[in-house]
Formats: sequence, C-alpha cells, structure tokens
Amino acid sequence: MNTAVVEGRVVTPSKVVCIGRNYVEHITELGNEVPDDMVVFVKPNSAISSNLHAVHQETLHYEGELCFIYQNGTFSAVGFGFDLTKRQLQSQLKAKGLPWERAKAFNGSAIFSDFTELESISDALSFELSINNEIVQQGGISLMMYKPLEILAELQRFMTLENGDIVMTGTPKGVGEVVRGAQYQGRVLCNNQVLCSATWTAK
Repeated sequence: MNTAVVEGRVVTPSKVVCIGRNYVEHITELGNEVPDDMVVFVKPNSAISSNLHAVHQETLHYEGELCFIYQNGTFSAVGFGFDLTKRQLQSQLKAKGLPWERAKAFNGSAIFSDFTELESISDALSFELSINNEIVQQGGISLMMYKPLEILAELQRFMTLENGDIVMTGTPKGVGEVVRGAQYQGRVLCNNQVLCSATWTAK
C-alpha cells in the first residue's frame, strides 16, 4: 500500500477523495458549468506516487490542490497535492456522459508533499504552485465554493472516511500540461507563513 507522511509519521490512506469544480475561475477556464451540488470522485491507494510524470499513455495535465488528512473525525493535517489528469481522455469521457476514472484514477495520478499537522482550519490557508520558479497557480479556502468543513460534512453523509484518508479540495485556474524536465514546487501557506513545501522534477 502507498503511504503519505505527516510530521515524519507514515500513514496509509485507504483512498483519496477529490472535489471537482470547487473554484469558479477554473470551471470557466475549462468551459464547464457551475454544478448544482458538490462534485466528488475517488482515487484508489494505487494512484498515490512520489514521482511526477509528464506522460501516462497520453500527456498529463497538472492540477495543484490544497489537501487534508482525515483523522478521528476531522481534518488533522494539510499538504500540497497534484491531481494529475488525462485531459484529452477526460474530455472524451465527459462528452459521452461516462465516468472519469480512466482519466483521473490511474497509477501515479495523486502526488503529495509531506503534511503538516493543524490545530484548527484557518480561512487563511492557501497554496501556490510554481513551475521553474514562476507562479502558475494560487488558491485557498477563501476562493473555494465549498470550504473544507462543508466538504467533510457532505462526504460523511454518504461515505466512510478511514483514518489516514486524503481529501483533495479542488484546483483553481492555471492548470496545464506537465513538461518533462521542468521543476514544480508546491507550497502551503497560512498568513504568508510557509507550512510545508515540496519540489519535483517532471520525468
């Protein structure tokens, strides 16, 4: 089973739960409609990887996200994550009204920094993604349609979250193709203080 790290402690998520279309500008960016309800999809444990790849059967697109570890009924830690997407395949599936798993839940499609423990969830939590030292994505709780505690409450209405599960809260505008050899840095901040960060070179 693949793992994540919280303050040096290894945890094993049973699954990764993802929230789609949670930033209005990203919805506009992809030409989608604002949904009536929260969009939810799941990646299996096998999707978790420490390597950022540019290609998996087709060119991949990056989506940077603010992510939370679930523990004992609440979100206990925060980190940065990539929801990697086969955009061309996803568009084909959406056009036919079919599920997204082939485009979202493949091996290596979920990549995370180490997680930092939280005493509480501040509305000031945010993240930024840089490619070769140029910021391409910025997002945070203040811009989300559904805030983390709303997400948690909705998920718990129909799904059992296990300790160690990861919840990804959606991506803002600025998504794009992963470029082999480029350096990607994700950082989580609170009131401009960096809580955690990680750097990957795309393979």
